[in-house]
Formats: sequence, C-alpha cells, structure tokens
Amino acid sequence: MSRLLPHPLLSLALLAIWLLLNTTVAVGQLLLGALLAVALPLWLERLLPGLRGLRRPARLPLFAAQVLWDIVIANVRVAVLVLGPKSRLKPGFVTVPLDLRDAGIATVLGGIITLTPGTVCLGIDDEVTRIEVHVLDLDDEQALVAEIKRRYEQPLKEIFGC
Repeated sequence: MSRLLPHPLLSLALLAIWLLLNTTVAVGQLLLGALLAVALPLWLERLLPGLRGLRRPARLPLFAAQVLWDIVIANVRVAVLVLGPKSRLKPGFVTVPLDLRDAGIATVLGGIITLTPGTVCLGIDDEVTRIEVHVLDLDDEQALVAEIKRRYEQPLKEIFGC
C-alpha cells in the first residue's frame, strides 16, 4: 500500500483541495480527485527522491502560514520599490551556504525563495552546499543569509528531519 500512496497525508490533502476547488463531491470529481491524489505524489516521489516523509508534520501548517505571510509582505515591499524611483533599487547576488544536504529539500527551499517576490533562486550547486539567490533590493548580505537560514532552512530541516 505504501508503494501506491507514498505520502498518504499529501494524497488526502490533494483530494480535499480538489473537491473544495470544484465545490462538489460528484462521483466524477471524486474519481478524478482520487486519481490526482494518487498520481501526483508518485510523480513527485520520482521528481524529488529526497522527499521521503515528514518527521514533524505538525510543524508544517505553521511553516506554510509563515511562508504565505512572507509572500504577502514581500509583495507590498516590491510594489513600493517598483513604484518608487529606480535609484532606490539595489539588486545583488547572494550565496547562501546550506546546512542541509538533501537535494529534494534544497529544491523546496529554492522554490520558497523564488515564490517570495523580490528574490529568485538561481541554482543549487551539485554538492548541495550552497544556493545562489538574486535579490531585487540588497541592503545587508549577511542579514539576508541569516534570515533565509532562520525562516526557511531551519524549519525545513526540522520538518523533514535532515
């Protein structure tokens, strides 16, 4: 059974989200949602083999809320920057050293960085020791590195146990 459902909580969440988005529990939507709930985690398992399971799943909702909040705040900051004079922009590149060594979790971290307006993950080195980030407004490189590690990398290490 674990081969068919490598991440049962994820499958359940996907089915619930599918039904909520379609606002119906019609048989067709239920079957399609079930198909997606089985297929997507299997595909994700092949795409990111490092994502084997959650060590602290109770921490995940709080972390997701934090990331969503950071995205909202970053949207406002980027809007203020873009609508203001271009001379205020201080773009730059930052190398963030990684404590985690799991390529799948590093990819999740890169995705979170990219989802946050004003930052883009440019790449993760082959040894998974650092991640390159482009920042729209760089004031203090060390503070940004510390913030990424504290707000994103450390919780990911706790959640996935790596």
